[in-house]
Amino acid sequence: MLIAYSSWPEIDARLKTTKTVIVPIGSNEQHGPTGLLGTDWMCPEIIAHAAEKTDDGLIVAPTFNIGMAQHHLAFPGTISLRPSTFMSAITDWVHSLGRHGFDHIYFLNGHGGNVATIEATFSEIYADPSFQARKSRVILKLRNWWDLPGINSLCTQIFPTGHGMHATPSEIAVTQAAYPDRIKTADYSPKIAPNGPIRDALDYRARFPDGRIGSDPAQASPEKGQRIIDAAVPALIRDVQAFAEDPIH
Repeated sequence: MLIAYSSWPEIDARLKTTKTVIVPIGSNEQHGPTGLLGTDWMCPEIIAHAAEKTDDGLIVAPTFNIGMAQHHLAFPGTISLRPSTFMSAITDWVHSLGRHGFDHIYFLNGHGGNVATIEATFSEIYADPSFQARKSRVILKLRNWWDLPGINSLCTQIFPTGHGMHATPSEIAVTQAAYPDRIKTADYSPKIAPNGPIRDALDYRARFPDGRIGSDPAQASPEKGQRIIDAAVPALIRDVQAFAEDPIH
């Protein structure tokens, strides 16, 4: 069930059978000369929506599509939240879902730059019940889609060289599989982008002029992306099912 495409009575009825919800979360930021700006929110959404079609017991929230991307702001089209804004927004999402009865909230993430802030937000949400000596109304889980069981190793197998850190061929391939009419091409120079630290926006643009970090996205294809999606869907379903069985003490 997709919350955005459901009525409130449908959600109310489904809450009688499950209180677990998946929140795809990512970022809208540059992904090199050929990567879609929405890549980091599209990948978790693509996988979560495919899983929902496979297992109609899953509930998927609307995608949280803006995240921590300040280091990409020197590239047009990037939209970023400040850490404090991002934390407040996640907190409000959790409290909104929790108020309706969802008590297991699973964030499927598509952007590495979100991780530290999401984890800090979880700690803040748990802080009040901890100090007040009461149990939390919700339990929270963060999982990067590429860290689903078996997916990292599959991506390494498909792309043994030039996978890199940003604008990777695996994430580009996933979006190509879902949006074959949006495939872009470019001549990359160098073929495999350089590596280096991530700091502020101007430093990033100077180090990585075309936006890539250590990657060769030209290796991506819709067929390779579909292989990744087909492996990620059952891995996500199993991971969410195990999380749903985790009791709140």
